[in-house]
Amino acid sequence: MSLTSDPYPPIEPYDAGMLDVGDGNLVYWEACGNPRGKPALVVHGGPGSGCTARARRHFDPDRYRVVLFDQRGCGRSTPHAGDPATDLRHNTTPHLLADMERLRRHLGIERWLLFGGSWGSTLILAYAEQHPERVSEIVIPGVTTTRRSETDWLYRGVGRFFPEAWERFRQGAAQGTRRMDGTGVAHAGTRGGDLAAAYARLMDDPDPAVRERAAADWCAWEDAVLSMEPHGSANPYGDRPSKARLALVRICAHYFSHGAWLEEGVLLREAGRLTGIPGVLIHGRLDLSSPLDTAWELSRSWADARLIVIDDAGHKGSARTRAEAIGALDHFAR
Repeated sequence: MSLTSDPYPPIEPYDAGMLDVGDGNLVYWEACGNPRGKPALVVHGGPGSGCTARARRHFDPDRYRVVLFDQRGCGRSTPHAGDPATDLRHNTTPHLLADMERLRRHLGIERWLLFGGSWGSTLILAYAEQHPERVSEIVIPGVTTTRRSETDWLYRGVGRFFPEAWERFRQGAAQGTRRMDGTGVAHAGTRGGDLAAAYARLMDDPDPAVRERAAADWCAWEDAVLSMEPHGSANPYGDRPSKARLALVRICAHYFSHGAWLEEGVLLREAGRLTGIPGVLIHGRLDLSSPLDTAWELSRSWADARLIVIDDAGHKGSARTRAEAIGALDHFAR
């Protein structure tokens, strides 16, 4: 199969709407490409990043009916988590899975291909294991399952590579935790989930300056973890607009401080439920934020999945990452 890293030309939605998913939430969705084409759902990362026009360009618009949506609280969905008055109690993994299934029924789709990486990977795997009969294929560029061990690595363990940046991240969390030593800094043994919980409290602070500072500290850490990668923008987290950055950090901290409401390791343990669903897993060997071992474990547990390792890419991907994703989607469109 020949590969090209060139994305398809930009396309605009032929249909869009706001789906009432209950609890006062309206979820934005859009459909692009061929209304009679193969249905595919793009599941964005974050959690809380929102869908992008760039994601549409992975799909052949003549062969795919591409559906994108903004998960609760972000993008064009309302209410927006960038507003501290927005209640996140009804923004959990089970809620998002129910939203995906409600959207499928709303659009009259029997089965669809699922595409997405990072947090999107976790949501895709959870949905497919819950509704395997509704999934035709899966393509994941950047595999995660949001185990607590993965979260602990991202917000604590990987700090051994970036001790100065992690110290700043930890000091920022100290404002929102009582677990401090004599210097006012959270204990070195603090788990990643504890740091996420501390930031979740800061993101709910009534003082907008506190929320802005916490969001900046969180994004500075995320950017530091990706800073050694040879491809992609230098500050993909910190360069986001203020409202989008506030929503992203608030939702991330909310999810990661609760273990994403998933039993530890459940998505790998239940990978047998994916039997019969063809999958392509694409992962960068240089991904320090989501190390390759999770993708490897998943590929060993999912017989119908093929793992492609990109040696010169990390979490932000590369031209080769994009080419492999487009190639897989082209193959599944046949």
